[in-house]
Amino acid sequence: MHDRIKARLASWLAWLACVLFAFAVPAQAVLEVQITRGRVQPVPVAVPDFIGGNADERLLGGKVADIIRDNLARSGLFRVIDPAAYIERIAAFDKPPQFGSWRVIEAQALVVGQVAVLPDGRVEGAFRLWDIFAQQQIVGLRFITSKREWRRIGHKISDAVYKAVTGDEGYFDTRIVFIDESGPKRKRVKRLAIMDQDGFNLRYLTDGRALVLTPRFSPAAQRITYLSYATGIPRVYIMDLTTGRRQMIGEFPNMSFAPRFSPDGRRLVFSLQEENGGSNLYVMDLATRRITKLTDTPAIDTAPSYSPDGRFIVFESDREGSQQLYVMPAAGGPAKRISFGRARYSTPVWSPRGDYIAFTRMRKGRFAIGVMRPDGSGERILTEGYHNEGPTWAPNGRIIMFFRDRRGPNGGPRLYTVDLTGYNERIVPTPNFASDPAWSPLLK
Repeated sequence: MHDRIKARLASWLAWLACVLFAFAVPAQAVLEVQITRGRVQPVPVAVPDFIGGNADERLLGGKVADIIRDNLARSGLFRVIDPAAYIERIAAFDKPPQFGSWRVIEAQALVVGQVAVLPDGRVEGAFRLWDIFAQQQIVGLRFITSKREWRRIGHKISDAVYKAVTGDEGYFDTRIVFIDESGPKRKRVKRLAIMDQDGFNLRYLTDGRALVLTPRFSPAAQRITYLSYATGIPRVYIMDLTTGRRQMIGEFPNMSFAPRFSPDGRRLVFSLQEENGGSNLYVMDLATRRITKLTDTPAIDTAPSYSPDGRFIVFESDREGSQQLYVMPAAGGPAKRISFGRARYSTPVWSPRGDYIAFTRMRKGRFAIGVMRPDGSGERILTEGYHNEGPTWAPNGRIIMFFRDRRGPNGGPRLYTVDLTGYNERIVPTPNFASDPAWSPLLK
């Protein structure tokens, strides 16, 4: 007997024949997420419009409920029941629902909420998640945010529902930084842009006069690092998203590129071109600006990514003749090759959970996004296409975003997400073509 549903997804992988997830609740009720041959059988959930005290609040309540419905449906773990099928009209937040009316439409979970605009203009949102079969509340929380950030109420509630049902942290109250691409194919204007994970609240960070590439978030989500051609030579910059202030990390003799923050945000690892045309990995202490060389080969070592505990770095290198993936201690030292397929491997990025490394695989003109364990075992392709590249992990380590280019004179890259089953693939809405996404941590 427990006060709320508890579960841990024991596995979410395509090679499983059948996995059953059971969530213990009062009165021995059970909610189930089933995976058969890697496909998820989602939980049926109902999300009525949130209650409001006046017309404006009721309108806002409908918008917040829309955000929650969209988030849960896109996760692939929930089947959101069409509001047109609802029998009961929720009129009181503190009153238990008519459970029989929700069982009739096969809902297993029900999200009931209300919104209010406070006297100081801030928005307050509260919700209750009900288990229909147990006839018990699973979780109930209240959030307050500024009027300008009202959409975060919906994202935070989505995260709370996701965690209560799956046991994993959510990923909805997050942002994506990426390269917005507009204009003719042969003369694309590339600007740094940032938006919510669902495509809303787009904001441009650069004006497009200088080419920009490979943006990456810091662990605190308030800074990014990226590559810019603003001086004519590719240089690594750091930008404060709160103030807009940007700073070059150093004027090196040759180009610097492929930057990424350490898990504690105190260091920046990047590639630096050498005089022989190759490149090595370097790390900078951001407080002292002291630089340490991590690799020393005539090859091209690039695309470094830290393990979440900060002890190791995965990177790509052609030191053995073709692009492959290697893991080495974060302080430098011998590197161990982990990719051995008959293909080229690039853009590795370590999962926030530490259990997998995502990568791009290139073979016979086909580009695939896949994952493997840190020792190179368990390689598995999640999605394949003409040109898939640039994986980035959601902060819960269950979803990967990437970009896919399209053929043709009017083609261009778009952002997509895919989960670890490889089945729930979805396009991410952007106003223009988009590439090089990076997913932020959960916002505070």
